[in-house]
Amino acid sequence: MKTIKRLVLPTLLMSVPALHAEELSKLNLRPGVTEISHDVYDLHMMVLWICVAIGLVVFGAMFYSILKHRKSKGHEAAQFHESTRVEIIWTVIPFLIIVVMAFTATRTLVAMESRPDPDMTIKVTGYQWKWEYEYLDEGLHFFSNLATPRAAIENQAKKGEHYLLEVDKPVVVPVGKKIRFLFTANDVIHAWWMPDLAIKKDAIPGFINEAWTVIDKPGTYRGQCAELCGKDHGFMPIVLIAKNEADYRQWVQEQKASDAARAGLSARTFEMAELMQMGKGVYEKNCAACHQMNGEGVPGMFPSIKGSPVATGPLEEHIKVVLNGRPGTAMQSFARQLSDAEIAAVITYQRNAWGNDTGDAVQPAMIAARKAQ
Repeated sequence: MKTIKRLVLPTLLMSVPALHAEELSKLNLRPGVTEISHDVYDLHMMVLWICVAIGLVVFGAMFYSILKHRKSKGHEAAQFHESTRVEIIWTVIPFLIIVVMAFTATRTLVAMESRPDPDMTIKVTGYQWKWEYEYLDEGLHFFSNLATPRAAIENQAKKGEHYLLEVDKPVVVPVGKKIRFLFTANDVIHAWWMPDLAIKKDAIPGFINEAWTVIDKPGTYRGQCAELCGKDHGFMPIVLIAKNEADYRQWVQEQKASDAARAGLSARTFEMAELMQMGKGVYEKNCAACHQMNGEGVPGMFPSIKGSPVATGPLEEHIKVVLNGRPGTAMQSFARQLSDAEIAAVITYQRNAWGNDTGDAVQPAMIAARKAQ
């Protein structure tokens, strides 16, 4: 039996780190995919091991003293009160440790806050509860919304692998390029947090924050809003896809072609069924978070659309509210967020769903004309 224990026990102990290495790595910082993220990770690990060493020395000395110098063994306390040598030792050693950590941390912080000449600039604007991305050098602009189905959020459908960490339009960037991000917000304070890039910046209304990065390798990286920004704070993820230069240029051309196709819909006349189908999708993505899937809103917080005087009243007033929002409330302006066809469709849906039944079919040309006024 003793022979078996001597053989099996070490094997089990050695297998524990291997079995749990992946799980334990989830508790640590990520090394990331940028030079700055690697520096942050190395700084974190250096401080961690310094703390481990200090803990081993302190607790080792403490337990050794307890065991070897206990009263039952006849030891008497040493008389070294106000020893100059001891005072110098336990002052100088911590000071040197702090200097080493401060030097390394300062070097990393300076690198994070430096302003290298960027190859491209992306403006990021936080909304309740979505992100707007503007490629200032490419002329691209789009909104990124949570893509997790509302049924999964409400536990009516199976949750996917990237539950609450998936979007309809990810931000796409090239690898090996200096990218400058400019952060602001349209309503309340948000925070753009991307762990693999070592970026966490507040997006504050009326202010511009800045960060930069150079991504080492292609891949898909996920983050979240890290500021408590309201009811659906947990539902505004970030997905960034890094591509090589050729694939990135192809993506840019595809986006420009898609934007042109969406703009072309402004001249088209839609049937009521088409408007209702499109409007339902636009509503679920952009409106249901506040007004709920059934259009009844949240009493005391968000008004009901079902039977509301806006959705059943004059059409012109309804269009005005969707285009311009309501200042001082959570109702945003959707003039920039949605295309003419999407605005026409969602207004049509709101005016004919949940028993509103106004019969109004709003066309994109009406929205385009209203914007031009």
